[in-house]
Amino acid sequence: MKAIARIIERITHGMHLLGGFFLIAMMVVTLFDVFTRGLFTITDGAVDWTILGGIEMVKYSLLFTVLFILPHSVSRSQVIVDLFTERLSSKAKNRLEAVYILCFGLMGVGMSYGFYHLVEEAAMSYETTQDLLIPLTYFYAVACFATAMLAVSAVAYTSRLLFCEKAES
Repeated sequence: MKAIARIIERITHGMHLLGGFFLIAMMVVTLFDVFTRGLFTITDGAVDWTILGGIEMVKYSLLFTVLFILPHSVSRSQVIVDLFTERLSSKAKNRLEAVYILCFGLMGVGMSYGFYHLVEEAAMSYETTQDLLIPLTYFYAVACFATAMLAVSAVAYTSRLLFCEKAES
């Protein structure tokens, strides 16, 4: 079980780093797009360095940022309100947290299922992005993988909470 948990941890950590890259890329594209649009306006269209598909790049970077960061963070960033759980035993607190994290896993399963069907639909219709003309099957397939990893990560953490003495995050 520990070996599987370590493999899942490494994969989700790599996804977390990739999500950080997409966050930085989204910020750079946004800043460059704002700068080039301002330059276009100031020069009355004489200097046109605007980015074709900048909005799409930001949109899909945001999608990948959220989906790649969630699997690694699902077990680390939960706020625990002691007001409601202070009188519960640690075992009961672990069970309560396990139910909560399992809900994230179920959400990941549902999203992965939806993205899987979107991959099929986009492949059948040859659907592409509006400006960059990139096939949407690529985006949906990556999103399907990321949400499946969210489900796997949540289930692994839930099983550690329920069946191990103390789950390490």
